[in-house]
Amino acid sequence: MVKTDIEIAREATPEHINKIGAKLDIPEEHLLPFGHDKAKISAEFIKSVAGNKDGKLILVTAINPTPAGEGKTTTTVGLGDGLNKIGKRATICIREPSLGPCFGMKGGAAGGGYAQVIPMEDINLHFTGDFHAITSAHNLLSAMIDNHIYWGNKAEIDQRRVAWRRVLDMNDRALREIVCSLGGVSNGFPREAGFDITVASEVMAILCLSNDLEDLQKRLGDIIIGYKRDRSPVYCRDVNADGAMTVLLQQAMQPNLVQTLENNPAFIHGGPFANIAHGCNSVVATKAALKIADYVVTEAGFGADLGAEKFFDIKCRKAGLAPEAVVIVATIRALKMNGGLTKDELGEENVDALKKGCVNLGRHIENVNKFGIPAVVAINHFITDTDAEVAAVQAYVESVGAEAVLCQHWAKGSEGTLDLAKRVVEIVDEGKGNFKPLYPDEMPLLDKVRTVAQEIYRADDIAADKKIQDQLKSWEDQGYGNLPICIAKTQYSFSTDPNLRGAPTGHTVAVREVRLSAGAGFIVVITGEIMTMPGLPRVPSAESIRLNDEGLIEGLF
Repeated sequence: MVKTDIEIAREATPEHINKIGAKLDIPEEHLLPFGHDKAKISAEFIKSVAGNKDGKLILVTAINPTPAGEGKTTTTVGLGDGLNKIGKRATICIREPSLGPCFGMKGGAAGGGYAQVIPMEDINLHFTGDFHAITSAHNLLSAMIDNHIYWGNKAEIDQRRVAWRRVLDMNDRALREIVCSLGGVSNGFPREAGFDITVASEVMAILCLSNDLEDLQKRLGDIIIGYKRDRSPVYCRDVNADGAMTVLLQQAMQPNLVQTLENNPAFIHGGPFANIAHGCNSVVATKAALKIADYVVTEAGFGADLGAEKFFDIKCRKAGLAPEAVVIVATIRALKMNGGLTKDELGEENVDALKKGCVNLGRHIENVNKFGIPAVVAINHFITDTDAEVAAVQAYVESVGAEAVLCQHWAKGSEGTLDLAKRVVEIVDEGKGNFKPLYPDEMPLLDKVRTVAQEIYRADDIAADKKIQDQLKSWEDQGYGNLPICIAKTQYSFSTDPNLRGAPTGHTVAVREVRLSAGAGFIVVITGEIMTMPGLPRVPSAESIRLNDEGLIEGLF
């Protein structure tokens, strides 16, 4: 019988977090422990290592996700363990899971099988309270906006143009659109409002892009909360909320240290949406890891068309990071779905469908190469995969000038990623990486959108009406033209149609809306039907999660 992820995690023997910190030369006094198996790293320690030489940064990304699963986090953990297994001083940097997907359909995000981070239950639930702090800081601003309006509205906020919504770290479709302040004069002025999920909060993106508390407060102050009647922006600092928000986020800014099943160090910090935001862990965690490890393995959300592009064009650009190698995760199952099979048909060998679906992988390889970074493919092995199917993928990848390595970390832990770890080290040591963003800062905003659409999504063109074009031009006139763009689109396809799998061409990317995230420092470009507050499925995972007779959690995955 195959053990569940939570059963495997529970059988692990964790080391005391002080011992994990010692592997990276972090003194005990610079660890703020949460129990015995997780801790925050002090800002003082991070400052003390700022002058150290940087280690090598490796990005793990994937093909377009399907219901069959790709295992990006699992591969990130497995590769980190594999690098340590071959004697390298390595750590991983991943995002914190959101409660919404955990109790919804996707489940947690701590890896799987024998490639997990622990304590799995804590990481997938409240962890060290970072998301609660972000939720609180965000909603403090919401409360202060309505309070400011109630007590005379000195900032002249147009109540019809309040742009700041509230957030909750839960999937709850009933809260997408609400009317607040009902109940009479004492409750304020009624207006339309709504909730997003916490990972879609600009505060989350800001925390993950800030270098320190000073940078954090400045970015929080730059948040546009709404507009006056003359359409000029009103900022967070105009209602004097940035200082208190920073206080709430002070501890949340400190990176979290945990361990893998094999007792290797792991940073888990932040978790911005990979659609409405940039989908990467925090800059402060990544930079700190690079100062104390020789190899740092990180990941970016969804497929490479979203996560990797935003990692390169937003995070690396803003933080001055330069990755040395990229691992593109693919599964035989997901490639067969890209080749036209349904989920029910994936258990049978079908090399023809697999070859057809490989075009999706091929396009991601080409796209990564456009950023000047060498890529290797990790085939995340499932027990239903056949030798013929694995050989077909490796042959295809070789035909497009890359290499595919079979990985069995889910079943074997680090033993299943030794080949990948050795190949990644070879690629890094070859030093052929020459990172460059896709577009320059000074390119006009609309041209940046068109560049990503044509170069990464392979669209013929974009469609943006005059209102959107005028808005982008207005932001350029206000001094925001140098910001990178963050395109929100379906993760399931290169196009804006989630049902168009493979490597579609000839499509048009229609821009539905643009938003200025002035604090985070990017322009959000919304295409298709993107939800910033998900709903629960017909049968949510929450229905199966419970405490057993021993007081242990069951059903979490």
